Amino acid sequence: MIPPRPAQDKTAFADGKILLSIEGGVAVIRFNHPEKHNAMSVEMWEGLAFALTTARDHPDTRVLILTGEGGKAFVSGADISQFERNQSTPDARAEFAKRAGAYRSLLANFPKPTISCIQGYCIGGGLGLALGTDIRIAARNSQFGIPAAKLSIAYPFSGLQVLNSLVGPSWARMLLYSAMRIDAAEAERIGLITRMVDDADLWAHTLDLAEHIASNAPLSVYAAKLTIDQILKDPAERDMDAIRAIAARCANSEDAREGQRAFMEKRVPQFHGR
Repeated sequence: MIPPRPAQDKTAFADGKILLSIEGGVAVIRFNHPEKHNAMSVEMWEGLAFALTTARDHPDTRVLILTGEGGKAFVSGADISQFERNQSTPDARAEFAKRAGAYRSLLANFPKPTISCIQGYCIGGGLGLALGTDIRIAARNSQFGIPAAKLSIAYPFSGLQVLNSLVGPSWARMLLYSAMRIDAAEAERIGLITRMVDDADLWAHTLDLAEHIASNAPLSVYAAKLTIDQILKDPAERDMDAIRAIAARCANSEDAREGQRAFMEKRVPQFHGR
């Protein structure tokens, strides 16, 4: 995979193990701990939360990509070397869950489309992280698995809910009960990932998709994201008012008028999200 090109607007978190760059409407968060296959320490989980907040609040962000550095892993899971310290008592486990889980609501509620660019190991918490994004593009050499049954860990409800919605209960049980690993071809077949591409094409394919999304009308893309998220909720929890409000906002937007003008004038529209 050709790595993301350096951007002028970049920020480091967790002592440089979480990197954020923003260019051309595309924010990229990179997991930068390749010597441990990007295994996530508590500090990295916290750094991810800060990076997500920064990307969310940046006015130029239209799409977010998550990817791993080093070519061997997206994220290989949690840093096992911290388990004894973080899992030794109920209080320690509660504190670990609070600190390490701060990113979840930020990613789940990220207002722009999110894409995982996966190469190599995508295991345990790494797979849970990828499942939290809207789209998962994976290299042919990628491996996926949930080793919770080998560590006596209960996988969180939110992660299982997404897993079950993607692959169904039969495959969710297979992956969890057996703690087996599957390759990218199998992951694509069962719906765990969105698309498999050749290793050498992974970054170019992912970036092209992100830039294509970023060029579309932001309000329309947000309306699609919001509506699909609401469809996935229980009917009693759906915010139909929000769906109606974004539909009205799209219809009355300057971007809607720009789209119509561009179509009539046979030119590429220039959208600004208003």
